[in-house]
Amino acid sequence: MKTECTAGQLEFHGFGRRAVVGEFNGGKISSDSGGLLLREVEQRTHILKRLASCFVDHRDETQIEHSVESLIKQRVMGLALGYEEYVDS
Repeated sequence: MKTECTAGQLEFHGFGRRAVVGEFNGGKISSDSGGLLLREVEQRTHILKRLASCFVDHRDETQIEHSVESLIKQRVMGLALGYEEYVDS
């Protein structure tokens, strides 16, 4: 027995005379649309990876959960997307 798990569209309660329909054919979209561009720029230029290589990591390797590179990427992307007030603890 085959199960159809993906819906092409969903119909919601109408709004007045208007039908409300959700479709899932948007492709690659994001509410933080600039984030997709920033990701592509980083993948092509590796500018944040090169910035991370400028730092000497004196932390104990056995205690490290996140690399300097991932921490820099998180901070720079967060600032670029307007999340300057986030808490990274």
